[in-house]
Amino acid sequence: MILSGLEIERQIEQGAIAITPFDRRNLNPNSYNLRLHDELLVYTDEVLDMKSPLNTQSLRIPESGLVLEPGRLYLGRTYEHTSTDVFVPMLEGRSSIGRLGLCIHVTAGFGDIGFSGYWTLEIHTLHPVRIYPMVEICQIYYHRIEGDSEKYSSGKYQQNVGIQPSLLYKDFEQ
Repeated sequence: MILSGLEIERQIEQGAIAITPFDRRNLNPNSYNLRLHDELLVYTDEVLDMKSPLNTQSLRIPESGLVLEPGRLYLGRTYEHTSTDVFVPMLEGRSSIGRLGLCIHVTAGFGDIGFSGYWTLEIHTLHPVRIYPMVEICQIYYHRIEGDSEKYSSGKYQQNVGIQPSLLYKDFEQ
């Protein structure tokens, strides 16, 4: 079952969900709009090797905007920090963003109970698109879970403070 917007707000008031900073104007009937921070990462390696740490370059999104080009993966992050130990958080692009041909996550729209941090966005575009910092780029929504569950405990992405490039190489170290 997906929480309504009013229930998301109620759960924030009760401490079961945290969205920081929270702005009631970003609350929708069954989701909450999250904003894009002003930094992006791009990979600088010609070939992305799953077994190796990858090199990145940081890009700032100026107030005047930054044009994203097709054929390139940009990693961004949400401005808001979220956490919940009770619900399954899910992330989707906003329809207004999608109608520009801008995709905000490749595969990472599914969160885990217990995740606490900023959401890394895997951004790509079908057409050149000018983006701006603080744009409401995606929406988070929450599912109730049935049955016993365990909280997210991976150290790879928990409590991140910035954009997280792939840390898949750590899986090969085990």
